[in-house]
Amino acid sequence: MFGEATSSPQSHYRMKKAYFLSDAHLGARYITDKREHEGRLVAFLDSIKDDAAELFLLGDILDYWYEYKYVVPRGHVRFLGKLAELADAGVKIYWFTGNHDVWLFDYLATEIGLKVLKGNTMMEIMGHQFLLSHGDDVGYQKPMYRITRWCFYNPVCQWLYASVHPRWTYPIATGWSQNNRVTRSMEQEEKIKEVCCKRLETFCNEHVIEHPEVQHYIFGHVHLAQQVTLNGDRTMTILGDWIDQFTYATFDGNEVKLHKYDVL
Repeated sequence: MFGEATSSPQSHYRMKKAYFLSDAHLGARYITDKREHEGRLVAFLDSIKDDAAELFLLGDILDYWYEYKYVVPRGHVRFLGKLAELADAGVKIYWFTGNHDVWLFDYLATEIGLKVLKGNTMMEIMGHQFLLSHGDDVGYQKPMYRITRWCFYNPVCQWLYASVHPRWTYPIATGWSQNNRVTRSMEQEEKIKEVCCKRLETFCNEHVIEHPEVQHYIFGHVHLAQQVTLNGDRTMTILGDWIDQFTYATFDGNEVKLHKYDVL
């Protein structure tokens, strides 16, 4: 349906845009009104349906998702339905797995018609070369995080996890997510964001030496909306989140812009 990820005919766009967003964490325990939270994102997606050529979801869209062979988690039906509507209307949708929705396999690709991508990926969009990633898989990572991430992606570990009944795995996973968020102080959170931003910028400056064709880098993960100009006219964009910032980026063939969705 999608063809090669690196080719995108210019005629497909015709004044349309590519949209980028990340870190909605739909279904997270710490979100008080989950229906309102989901509805806000659905309303945004509905607002872009007429001028979106491509939609890039850069990870952690769902706070937790484990896709078994024959069953999938409950919830998120309005959001998934809106994605299906966009896909049926011809919008190309790419979902990059994050550290929370890492266990996306083939269900959404088959049912909705989107493309699931894992890890950082270089893609051509409107004639410009991009590197896209959730952001947790580039640059330096602490050893424990690298070990954890390896376990998450390891087929044997996934098989063992799937053998445990969801009544046990679901509360453990969502509780871990909640604990990571609510136990950090504001000062700790800001420090983590600062370190992550520097790590991503360092990665970009090193990466572009070997790949000078890359013009734009876009990441999620950090929960900070920020845009940095790199060497020359290259940009690094961090997308923020859809928990309390409601930020996203667009590319119209000329420049990447950060935006904030007006919450009604």
